[in-house]
Amino acid sequence: MRISRRQWLRTAAAVPAWGALRGLESLMLGPLGSIASARSAGYGHLSPARAANTSEILLALPEGFTYTVFGRKGDPMTDGLPTPEAHDGMAAFEVNGELRLVRNHEIRTGPRRGGAIVQQGPSYDPDAGGGTTTLVIDPETMEPTRSFASLSGTMVNCAGGPTPWGSWVTCEETTTGVATGYARPHGYCFEVPADADEPVDPIPLKAMGRFVHEAIAVDPATGIVYLTEDRNSSGLYRFIPARPGQLAEGGRLEMLAVGGHPQYDSRRNQKPFDPMPVAWVPIEDPDPADAETNVESMRQQGFRQGGATFARLEGAWFGSGCLYVTATNGGDRRFGQVWEYRPGEDGGWLRLIYESTDHTRLVGPDNICVSPRGGLVICEDGPEVQYLRGLTVDGQIFDFARNAVPAFEESEFAGATFSPDGRTLFVNIQGPGLTFAIRGDWPRGPF
Repeated sequence: MRISRRQWLRTAAAVPAWGALRGLESLMLGPLGSIASARSAGYGHLSPARAANTSEILLALPEGFTYTVFGRKGDPMTDGLPTPEAHDGMAAFEVNGELRLVRNHEIRTGPRRGGAIVQQGPSYDPDAGGGTTTLVIDPETMEPTRSFASLSGTMVNCAGGPTPWGSWVTCEETTTGVATGYARPHGYCFEVPADADEPVDPIPLKAMGRFVHEAIAVDPATGIVYLTEDRNSSGLYRFIPARPGQLAEGGRLEMLAVGGHPQYDSRRNQKPFDPMPVAWVPIEDPDPADAETNVESMRQQGFRQGGATFARLEGAWFGSGCLYVTATNGGDRRFGQVWEYRPGEDGGWLRLIYESTDHTRLVGPDNICVSPRGGLVICEDGPEVQYLRGLTVDGQIFDFARNAVPAFEESEFAGATFSPDGRTLFVNIQGPGLTFAIRGDWPRGPF
């Protein structure tokens, strides 16, 4: 159904004063120029630091922070498999008193093509090598006591997101399939309960769309799932489940549009902190037959009805009543943008809260999470030495960690997530395949 001009105008007129909206009011800032040029001291200067459980220097951190490293690519897991490569999206859960991590592996090949493999138990596609692993963590030593494959036979498991009901939704960042020699079509989301102790039955959540997925984030108040798409021309989607918390039972998929501006292009020439009213247009066919040959098939459905375009939407996290997403190549300098969406009865409101104008401060924002103190943790995936950056609640950017892995300094950070008690920040570095647990005096700074 195409939104009529009358509907567009009514939606455009519905936006109230931004200060009256709910959400993270501390991010109501001044002009973008002031925050793009403002650098916070954060937690202080970064210095190379040795891991607490090895003699290696793998990260640079502020004074007073320590870390352990574990879950290395190739390390034997307790199910007998070697730890797969390409660590990516991740979330932490408390399960019956245990601390658990569910971690993606962005593997692009399979066993018949010489690639690494996450294969154990039921497999969605025996020709695909991606999936997830689950690690049970000792809360004192911050090292895994058990680790095992928890989803097998998927591909390019890039990001995803946790759900309020205790599961991880992992997303395939590809629409390849039988035409290229795989046994099954790809491009779907799969749900992995955090309490699973063995590989789960891999059920593709087809109602959530077949496209180049990146991340998901769930509004705990409604159960609505928001989804990002990693393409130079990408859409922002929401999935309204038929029954909240039961994703496999289907639902309705929609794409964000900007009220009053059909086919709005958010990639360049954006005005910061200007709230734009949002409408949502329906995706009539979330599993298009031509998705493998036309990776934009689903997005084009929404675009034809007025859907908005973003520049490589990647990270997504829901916090303080708002959705935060990163546009990795967005902005006039193409260094990246951070967007905030606030749900509302008339569709909600969207605004740009940060755009990088300096690649030394932020470039290629990817995975994100909201910290216990309300700021954003941003994983970089840029062309140079990689950082974990922070965006404070008063709009300042700061450096929190630097990749210091020898020969892998340009490998991306991924999967930043805090433990349920907020005391530990877990994060991956993808290239060497490492997972870190970082601890320190969080209350003295923005995280």
